[in-house]
Order: sequence, then C-alpha cells, then structure tokens
Amino acid sequence: MVRSGGSVGANYIEADEALSKKDFILRIKICRKEIKESRFWLELSEPNEEFKAEKEELINEATQLMKIFGSILEKSK
Repeated sequence: MVRSGGSVGANYIEADEALSKKDFILRIKICRKEIKESRFWLELSEPNEEFKAEKEELINEATQLMKIFGSILEKSK
C-alpha cells in the first residue's frame, strides 16, 4: 500500500511538470490507477477497533481522489 500510495503523489508531481498534454494525461491516468490500488488494499485491511474509523475515512478520501483524477482526465480531452 505504501508503494501505490506514494506513487500517486510522485506521479501527480510528474503530471504538474509534464512536457506535453499527452504526458500529463498519462501521469494522471497512472495517479487514478494507483489510487484505485491503494483503495483496494485499504478495503482488504482489517484494522483493530481503534483504527476502523480511520480506515473508512481513508477509503472515502481515496474514492474522492479517484473522482478528482477522473474529472481532470475528462476536462483534459
């Protein structure tokens, strides 16, 4: 989960510094793919009672990021 979560941030930085529109779109697609993977791993995790609420917050945040990246892609076409 650390890899996919870290990849989102790294690829977003790359998208921000993209040399072309095609490169930008590719990086945003990778961001969306990696956040989907992060959400998948979060859903599979079984935290103790203390962290269950935090897990749900993180899943919600991942879902929102997926929507944001999807919106960016739609507007970039």
